[in-house]
Amino acid sequence: MMHAIVAGQAGGPEVLELAEVERPEPGPGQLLVKVAAVGVNFIDTYKRSGAYKVSYPFTPGSEAAGTVEDVGEGVSVFSPGDRVATAEGVNCYAGYILVDEDKALPVPRGVDDFTAAALPLQGITAHYLINSSFRVEPGQTVLLHAGAGGVGLLLIQLLKAKGARVITTVSTDDKEQLAREAGADHVLRYEGFAARVRELTDGTGADVVYDGVGKDTFDGSLAALRIRGTLVLFGAASGPVPPVDPQRLNSGGSLYLTRPTINHFLRNPQERRWRSDEIFAAAASGALKVRIGARYSLAEAASAHEDLEQRRTTGKVILVP
Repeated sequence: MMHAIVAGQAGGPEVLELAEVERPEPGPGQLLVKVAAVGVNFIDTYKRSGAYKVSYPFTPGSEAAGTVEDVGEGVSVFSPGDRVATAEGVNCYAGYILVDEDKALPVPRGVDDFTAAALPLQGITAHYLINSSFRVEPGQTVLLHAGAGGVGLLLIQLLKAKGARVITTVSTDDKEQLAREAGADHVLRYEGFAARVRELTDGTGADVVYDGVGKDTFDGSLAALRIRGTLVLFGAASGPVPPVDPQRLNSGGSLYLTRPTINHFLRNPQERRWRSDEIFAAAASGALKVRIGARYSLAEAASAHEDLEQRRTTGKVILVP
């Protein structure tokens, strides 16, 4: 037996309850991983709330790190005792999880368990956003929303390493300080941000906007772009964006709009290892600083969701079984 968080129905954070459930057994091609830490992400809240359809009873979580305890038939790359992480797990709010071998990421020396749990989803997201959704080049101007969030702090560092000029938005003075420490060139509040971006670019606008906030920032994000600029909408922390008339992209300056999701950027083992190896290597070397903003016990999963949704957190939120 083991402990896991189970939601019996869709709803608010209060539906997340600690339960005792059967420990899983690895099938062919699977690893049984003893979980050391779990990454908490907005997608978990979308599934819990019913915004994304799932089957109940439901255990959230797609991101975790830990140690391989047992392997199923046909596993050839990993052995018991190996440290692994994943951004593509299921039912990760638990003491033990099953991970398909091809979706397990080796954790290098120099990366602790908490960092290993904090990096896969947000680190790989940051990687595909700036290398694939829109390939950022040196000298380009980037507007990034929520610069003090988990993805935001990673993006700022990776963008600066690419030689980009980074403008970011935050909601408080404390978050502004975090964004500046990560390397942001300009830190704005949300009110009137599009006009400020125009001022900072001599009326041209940003080459790309990375928007994980959604409904509250979408209109301003379009208005902040240069002619033929790209809006990468990768989240909906403030709610989903209503349907968009494509004519708005025309009138805004032949703009590009894309709505990526991580699964489409992890299409094969080679792509998966390219992204994870680069992110983990940067963390192991110290070039990429990972901020663990809050830690909760597994039993406190409801509090973790509430604080994340109310934007009380900075950096990465993790659960510790």
